[in-house]
Amino acid sequence: MNKHLASLLRSNNAAHGLAITTSSKTCVTFVIVNVTTWFIMLLLCPCQLRAQLGTTPNIKHIVVGRCYNYITLVDPSLRYDCEEIWRQFEEAVVRQSSCNVTVEDYHQMFYAMPQTWPCDRFLFWSKTRALMHSYAAVVRHFWTLEDTLVGFMFNDLIWCGQDEDPGFDFSSCPQWSACRNHPVYSLWRQASQKFAEMACGNITVLLNGSIVNAFNRNSMFGSVELDSLNPQRVDYVNIKVVTNLEGPYIESCSQGSVLDLIQILQSRDFHWTCTDNEQTLMILQCIQDPKQPSCQTCANSLLHRKSLTSD
Repeated sequence: MNKHLASLLRSNNAAHGLAITTSSKTCVTFVIVNVTTWFIMLLLCPCQLRAQLGTTPNIKHIVVGRCYNYITLVDPSLRYDCEEIWRQFEEAVVRQSSCNVTVEDYHQMFYAMPQTWPCDRFLFWSKTRALMHSYAAVVRHFWTLEDTLVGFMFNDLIWCGQDEDPGFDFSSCPQWSACRNHPVYSLWRQASQKFAEMACGNITVLLNGSIVNAFNRNSMFGSVELDSLNPQRVDYVNIKVVTNLEGPYIESCSQGSVLDLIQILQSRDFHWTCTDNEQTLMILQCIQDPKQPSCQTCANSLLHRKSLTSD
């Protein structure tokens, strides 16, 4: 480099040093702002991120593995061909587009895995999933859809097929709400229907009293399971309405959509009971959040009962 050019560059750099520094800072600030904005959008819009999730990776190994786990450890009395169940499942899904899998497409799979359940143990729920699992774990005789073989195998998984290249789409699957014949929705609809059709004796329904429409006609319970219950097989429908510890206290056995559920049960000649905030359900919530004021009230009530019993 000749002296004149070197001198010119040094002069130019000195003259524009501040501008270069300012430009660099501006670029860094721009990048930080954009990354922060992107991160906030992910936090605020998780639904859009979930909508892009495709079929669960390694889904065959998960489903078949869960099947063997179930028939080996959960209910060894069952004699099912797990590989055949997978083949029927795959046949129903991979040859269809992601919004064209009907309930009927799963009939052969369900035919390959018939299952019966004992009476007086059926637990249904709506918008109370976490509490339902805790309740079923403590009150051991309850039997939920997730405890059946099909529920055990497919719980929390995502799947869909594709038109262009027959097989599972691992890049993107639509949300349930995108289409009625969604492959995941159709399977759970069929599973829910069969679970409700088998219900017998005294059954329990767990509803969330801290939301509007604790009983929702568009939910899986309201649109499928309720209509599939047989009053000739079910002795009592025991409704349990539970609110969050901190509220809000919106619906109960005497107000809101729960009254609509009771009216439907009466019109179909079901016997029913309804309980608000059963103590066992409150205690289970208090275990998770013991500092809530209502938990102290519950604890005092238990201590009072204990003192009366000991006296």
